[in-house]
Amino acid sequence: MTTLRGMTWSHPRGYDPMLAVSAAWAENGNPMITWDKRSLQDFESYPVEELARNYDLIVIDHPHVGQITAEGCLIPLPGAPEIARGSVGLSYPSYHWQGQQWAYPIDAAAQVQALRPELAAAPENWDEVLDLAASGVVALPLRAPHALMCFYTLCANAGHPCRNEGAGQLIPREAGIESLDRLSRLTALIDPACFDWDPIDLLDRMATGTGILCAPLIYGYVSYARRDCTATRLSFHDIPQSYPGAGVGGSALGGTGIAVSAFSQHCDAAIAFAQHIAGPEVQRGRYAASGGQVGHAAAWTDPQVDAAAGGFYSGTARSLGAAWLRPRHDGYMGFQQRASQRICQALRDRDFGAAINDLETLFAASFAAD
Repeated sequence: MTTLRGMTWSHPRGYDPMLAVSAAWAENGNPMITWDKRSLQDFESYPVEELARNYDLIVIDHPHVGQITAEGCLIPLPGAPEIARGSVGLSYPSYHWQGQQWAYPIDAAAQVQALRPELAAAPENWDEVLDLAASGVVALPLRAPHALMCFYTLCANAGHPCRNEGAGQLIPREAGIESLDRLSRLTALIDPACFDWDPIDLLDRMATGTGILCAPLIYGYVSYARRDCTATRLSFHDIPQSYPGAGVGGSALGGTGIAVSAFSQHCDAAIAFAQHIAGPEVQRGRYAASGGQVGHAAAWTDPQVDAAAGGFYSGTARSLGAAWLRPRHDGYMGFQQRASQRICQALRDRDFGAAINDLETLFAASFAAD
């Protein structure tokens, strides 16, 4: 019998639902699928082409689409209206590039706020975040690429989204300096260890009780809010406004999609499974029940799914619906890593003008691959 190979990322949210859905798929007479996993850092930076030569199905994030299109390592997928209609914010179109759909969204995410239960309410704006941080209970994940994600979110929420289509100025200079200054005022009040933490590191610390009560900008993880969570359950909320009245738009979109290798010998079977796992019934059924963070609106808005997730979906829906799409051109992935490192440097030395100059240089250079 045909067996497909899949690659996902090594967190229960990314791995457990793939196993559960694949097992049920095989029980119904379809091909078996075995799954391997890689770290969050590898997921954000590992070359997709190398994975495509060894796997039939690959879980990716949307900023890779320009690179994988240029490399020809994934096959374009057929249109899926039922999945498209269920897009949470820009999740479905985020995988559409140069007229083709390169993945179906299976997991929707954006930067949101995470709170421990000791905190009665989420800060509504950045001034409230700073007031709370002065008491030593706030943290941010700043390990690359997350410092850049925080910068992106602050810029977009303030009404100056960074460029995400084509070459040109990344951000108006004064707006970029203002967002770096806003971010630095927070990082001056938090543990410097945050520069080495990704979202999982920080959420693990919050859930096990280390004195951190609030992460005001962090990618949401339903695993920490579910009713069956074995540690202290966290609550998730919309992002704080960069200033009063700014709204909650502009959060840097994350999430994952499922793609099919161009080197697969079983493309039809792989596409069929991709459509199956991204569809509404599986998403609000076995996928959600197995610890997945759902990527279809039919699941996102299902009251039973939301209740099992501790209100995770209803608590963050506005931020997801108004999230900002990152650049996706070939060459962007290198920029994402280097830009995040440069922002971390700026948060320490506070030379924001020089940092914006360098970000513009890095961004321009990222188009050399086009």
